[in-house]
Amino acid sequence: MSATTNPVPAVALPPASTFLQRYCRNRTALVSTIILFVIVMIAILAPYIAPHDPARSSLRNIMKVPNAVYLLGSDDLGRDVLSRLMYASRLSLVASVQAVAIALVIGLPLGLVAGYIGGWVDTVISRVNDALMSFPALILAVVIVGLIGPSLNNAMTAIGLVYAPRIMRVVRGSTLSVREEVYIRAAQALGCSDARIIALHILPNVTGPLVVQATVLMGQALLAEAGLSFLGLGVQPPEASWGAMLGTAFPYMAQSPTPTIAAGLVISVTVLCFNLIGDGIRDSVGRMRRAGD
Repeated sequence: MSATTNPVPAVALPPASTFLQRYCRNRTALVSTIILFVIVMIAILAPYIAPHDPARSSLRNIMKVPNAVYLLGSDDLGRDVLSRLMYASRLSLVASVQAVAIALVIGLPLGLVAGYIGGWVDTVISRVNDALMSFPALILAVVIVGLIGPSLNNAMTAIGLVYAPRIMRVVRGSTLSVREEVYIRAAQALGCSDARIIALHILPNVTGPLVVQATVLMGQALLAEAGLSFLGLGVQPPEASWGAMLGTAFPYMAQSPTPTIAAGLVISVTVLCFNLIGDGIRDSVGRMRRAGD
């Protein structure tokens, strides 16, 4: 994203009732929301609904195929795959939220400042942003984790740093569009400070693209966490995330493919839900904008 990039149309989120009406008309987004809600509820209620202790191993039950006792089979240590998936969802979802929160904390203010102030400030921030986005996200995250050490918190910090430029790009583009509006010039003429204008007039009008981008990044962050944990750079034993489960089960896929398939399927479905929800929010906000034009 360079300083000469064309502005992105800025859209404030419409009133909640109107937005929900339009969002619910999108059946794909609505079904995705229901599925994601079920996944979140499973994560919250995992201690109460998991059929087995996820950390309990049994040498007699190693690599069991799905049966009445172990509905999704057992892993290489004899642990119930279904119970581990339920508990792992807690770490995977929280990790995604953590990564996107870090990206927002860094990218949002930088995008607002670059888009509103412009000039050399915009040029410097945009050039650094371009440089960061020129690297593949996962490779850059691997490098950062390699420097600060493998752990879930470090992995999410790395992913947040990698995704911050994407937030900055969207916010900057929307800010460039908003700052040309008449009410911004009126606020400037009345002597409002730049901080007040940004907080009260610009930020509310970039929330539409920002929410869409953050929702999509949730899925991407979950996928990135799975990749880092698969490589052993994220969640460390005995804790488990979906990616860590995928990594430990993959070497035994020929003997028992169920754990690998189950973990991969859950990751794919969750990421798809985030993407479709983001599309639904974008379409709903877009329809509101066209209706108001």
